[in-house]
Amino acid sequence: MSIQKVSTTFRQDYQAYPFEINKVRLEFNLEAQNTLVHSVLQVHSKSNTAQDMFLNGEELELIAISRNGTPLSENDYHLDEDGLRIFNCVGDFELQISCSNQPDRNKTLMGLYRSGGFFYTQCEAEGFRRITFYPDRPDVMSEFQVTIRALKADYPILLSNGNLLSQEDLADGYHQAVWHDPFRKPSYLFALVAGDFDLREKFINIADGREVLLQIYSDKGTYQQTEWALDSLERAIRWDETRFDLSLDLERFMIVAVGDFNMGAMENKGLNIFNTAYVLAEPQTATDANYAGIESVIGHEYFHNWTGNRVTCRDWFQLSLKEGLTVFRDQEFSADMMSMGLTEEAAKTARAVKRIEDVTILKTHQFPEDAGPMAHPIRPNSYEEISNFYTHTVYEKGAEVIRMLHTILGEDVFQQGIKEYFRRHDGQAVTCDDFVNAMEWAYQQVDANRDLNLFRRWYEQAGTPKVKVQTQYDAATKTFRLSMQQSCPKVGVETLAADYEKLPFHIPIKVALIDTEGKALPFEYQGGHYDEVLLHLTEAAQEFVFERVEHEPIPSLLRNFSAPIIIDYDYSQAQLMLLAAHDNDHYNRWDAVQAIATAELKRLYHLDSLSDYEASTLPLDAQVLEVWRANLLDPALDAAYRAVLLSLPGIKILMEQIKDVDPQRLALAYELFRQALAYQLQEQWWSTYVALNSGDPYKVNAIEAGHRQLKNLALTQLMAIQAPQAVQAAKEQFNTADNMTDRLAALSAMVNFTENSCDRLPLNQFYESYQQNALVIDKWFALQASSLQSKLNDIQGLMAHPAFNLTNPNRARSLIFQFCLNNIKGFHRPDGKAYLFWADQVLQIDEFNPEIAARLARVMDNWTHYAEPYQSLMKNALEQIAAQPAISKNLREIVHKALSITRED
Repeated sequence: MSIQKVSTTFRQDYQAYPFEINKVRLEFNLEAQNTLVHSVLQVHSKSNTAQDMFLNGEELELIAISRNGTPLSENDYHLDEDGLRIFNCVGDFELQISCSNQPDRNKTLMGLYRSGGFFYTQCEAEGFRRITFYPDRPDVMSEFQVTIRALKADYPILLSNGNLLSQEDLADGYHQAVWHDPFRKPSYLFALVAGDFDLREKFINIADGREVLLQIYSDKGTYQQTEWALDSLERAIRWDETRFDLSLDLERFMIVAVGDFNMGAMENKGLNIFNTAYVLAEPQTATDANYAGIESVIGHEYFHNWTGNRVTCRDWFQLSLKEGLTVFRDQEFSADMMSMGLTEEAAKTARAVKRIEDVTILKTHQFPEDAGPMAHPIRPNSYEEISNFYTHTVYEKGAEVIRMLHTILGEDVFQQGIKEYFRRHDGQAVTCDDFVNAMEWAYQQVDANRDLNLFRRWYEQAGTPKVKVQTQYDAATKTFRLSMQQSCPKVGVETLAADYEKLPFHIPIKVALIDTEGKALPFEYQGGHYDEVLLHLTEAAQEFVFERVEHEPIPSLLRNFSAPIIIDYDYSQAQLMLLAAHDNDHYNRWDAVQAIATAELKRLYHLDSLSDYEASTLPLDAQVLEVWRANLLDPALDAAYRAVLLSLPGIKILMEQIKDVDPQRLALAYELFRQALAYQLQEQWWSTYVALNSGDPYKVNAIEAGHRQLKNLALTQLMAIQAPQAVQAAKEQFNTADNMTDRLAALSAMVNFTENSCDRLPLNQFYESYQQNALVIDKWFALQASSLQSKLNDIQGLMAHPAFNLTNPNRARSLIFQFCLNNIKGFHRPDGKAYLFWADQVLQIDEFNPEIAARLARVMDNWTHYAEPYQSLMKNALEQIAAQPAISKNLREIVHKALSITRED
């Protein structure tokens, strides 16, 4: 690999492209070794003055170039490794370019590449420049017509964006298909697929009365595994029509599944290309989580048809314009699907379970990102490599910012804002400010004095705000005062500017007041009567006064997690116990249980003699134990909610909350706490397992999935202490389960909690049963990589397994990523050998897939947060990567930013 140039792109330097490309005709002659691409660009100069036209191009061979049919001489253009600069362009003209690329040699999986003998593309963010010379930027939007030619015997199916105009056989065994996308789009939304697939399809009638065709293409032999995906697509279409009044705008919508893919999926206009992990499912091979993930991701990519495709990003700094909004939409879609057909109370609980899942992802991944070297606003101000900014901040925090807008405006006004956004900007490439402006317009239709000026700071400032809350109750006047102070120190690139000043955010905080019996207290606030109110914290410090409060209340703060912040309020344990038992906001009830468990885990972590304890003798707080007992046995709570309520706080969340954390010590405290809960509640866990282990046939719905989730949590708890009845139950469940959810849960419990790691019989049986199914073998690798019993040498042994392939992103994620990210005990060795293993894998992957290497490099973002010797050993591994002169610009940005942070940060 050659040394790559490193440059920083700044948002403030944006300049519009000086040319319009109104129409593009592309012709592909597909060959594995050398694909020829001929392009015809209809160009309009925005200026009357001649200027240069730059077209991006990487790893391409230029064959011919002409303007208005006249070949250009070498004096008319300049070609280098970044692209093609054509001199003295003015007026309207037609640009014709012939070039070639080499799909078989393309292991980056960006641009045009081959996988499994077939052709696929991935163009977001900057992959189109590996296909042909073109202004590969999102603000250049064109109407595409694409002709694809290939050998019919090898590639009988030829697909591209939009509507199929024609297909015909040619001489010498070739054939061609012509596709036309009537909607202008940027090059990152281009797609092409050629191969031989199973096809599942159906016609449906959409809201405007048109009949449209839905199609899912997948590898031969996988037809039976695509039914759920097609049904999910139809549900997404119906939901978007109902909830957002948005309809499918093409004659057909296609999804293609591919096994070698850097991302989860891609929203190319009308032709979505998906990782097989988010398409293929049947009960014997896919878990409940897989089914939910497929529905969510298919919804996400379909919803991009409007929020991302019809209205797209002006530049890549605006990435959250499409991703944050569309994540919010897919979260709402999933919540509505989970609650469909349930009673009002059950639907409320189902939506809460989804909300808890989303917030858990945010706290596990995005909060640490906000506290680390890669911290950035949801609209970054600079980048070296844009693929590094497909982050949890852009996606998940971006969705929370949209959710705050929804909370502030309410559903009706929010929908008015969405409609205004499309009315103003359909067919355009726009900015985050354009979206907020449309929302502000809708807000002002209710009250002309309202504005979102302060709210815009969520797009400008990084970090997770902390809000310190203090209370005062006056029994004589029945007045309750809430004092709030917000703070958010400089993080990430903000720390590099000495004069940078963080300003207060506009933070919507939902609050209710609870009495000592767990009932909601009514109150008066600013002349209105409420039992829940939305407070607007817009200053560094504010006081909110509640009147006619009959008893001293317990504040229920940040209900339904109304903002992505940290609340700092000194609850007593008695108050948390009451909220954990009675708060009618399901999210806050869960959060109270998490707070109780977190406090107990931290207490155990700091015990001087922690390593001397056995789980059966661990001095657990009796009140903590009672929280688990009461919620486990509460018949008023449905199974899915109890399952999330009784799950321990994520260990990675805990690691971020302990300064100078010793990961081995925390892992010990975590396992002892889990085992102590199992010992103390062994009878209750077993009765729960028996009650839910009905043996009924597998069904895909939220209720049944909740039963399996709680049942398998109970089994895991009992296996953690090797309870004899659980050991036998796990073996029986593994051997007899009619679905992957139960079978994998049983195998996981056996692998994690059976100390004799030499007993590989269940693992071997599992492999033998599913060795022909790549997605299930990914599960097999991932289970072992994250197992409590697995050590570094086990992972190295698995890398030598015939089924392991480092160049396949799914396989690399299932083993290397799982071990480095989720195996706390195995990865954080005091001798640092696993860190050096990580560095070796990052460098190896970087040689052929810089995007995946950079993602693996993010493991070390927060290395300064750890105690010694871990911190120094992590830094050493980072420095070993940084010392390599030929690493990619993707990797260099991540590693250099990680090393730029100091202990004081």
